[in-house]
Amino acid sequence: MSGICEGRVVIVTGAGRGLGRAHALEFARQGARVVVNDLGAEIDGTGSSTGPAGEVVEEIRAMGGEAVANGADVADWEQAGAMVAQAIETFGRLDVLVNNAGFLRDRMLANTSEEEWDAVIRVHLKGHFAPARHAIAHWRDRAKAGEQVEGRVINTSSGAGLMGSVGQGNYSAAKAGIAALTLVQAAEWARYGVTANAIAPAARTRMTEQVFAETMAAPAEGQFDAMAPENVSPLVVWLGSVDSAGVTGRVFEVEGGKISIADGWQHGPSFDKGARYEPAEVGAVVSDLLAEAPPPAPVYGAG
Repeated sequence: MSGICEGRVVIVTGAGRGLGRAHALEFARQGARVVVNDLGAEIDGTGSSTGPAGEVVEEIRAMGGEAVANGADVADWEQAGAMVAQAIETFGRLDVLVNNAGFLRDRMLANTSEEEWDAVIRVHLKGHFAPARHAIAHWRDRAKAGEQVEGRVINTSSGAGLMGSVGQGNYSAAKAGIAALTLVQAAEWARYGVTANAIAPAARTRMTEQVFAETMAAPAEGQFDAMAPENVSPLVVWLGSVDSAGVTGRVFEVEGGKISIADGWQHGPSFDKGARYEPAEVGAVVSDLLAEAPPPAPVYGAG
């Protein structure tokens, strides 16, 4: 196996199915040694199984690559640490962390339970923080020892996190948090030779094929399958390679053959009175500012 990630050591979380599986296989095709993490849970996060991760490992080995399975709950601090340790003990180091694991508990916000909120925030947001926190400890130690580190973190946000999505308030909030987390990682970790970027993919997975069934439907035979998860992986693998040095703190939207860079929050139009406002004065100022500002992108699913 040879390619742009030859010899690099990669962890892909949630790699038993869908996008994570596609990422793991493409990293292996490009020469990486892969830790295939998957809890084997159902789409709502319940249950577990070692089967999905093991099956991907066997696929990688069958193509001549190197891989090991990992069944950690990525939002569990100790298990996330053990996953990073497994990569280091098995392959000698870690170079790339792809945070991809997650599940859905979709509900309109007025009906969302505390448990549904907590579960989704935990798996997505803490499930991105915990593995990365253990990974940066490894990279920081190597950098302080004088080694040239070329670490890469690739996080998984979502269009729901960038624009919002009706019926997915918990998921949208978590994915928005991941985008902001990526910016902070990029700013704080550059000194150690580590880049951090995020993707907001559109692809057919267990999560999307139910929510967006019509959009995610497979095309007629012979046509380009724009929603195939494999279309997203080339960008992820490139971001995990040494070729992507200098690209950090970015959120990429990717769908089919289309790659774009999301334009996040920016300082917009402003007006400074130079003194404290009376409440009755604020309306006219806000009205003028709204007239200057571009309209926001519509929330997915909004009427």
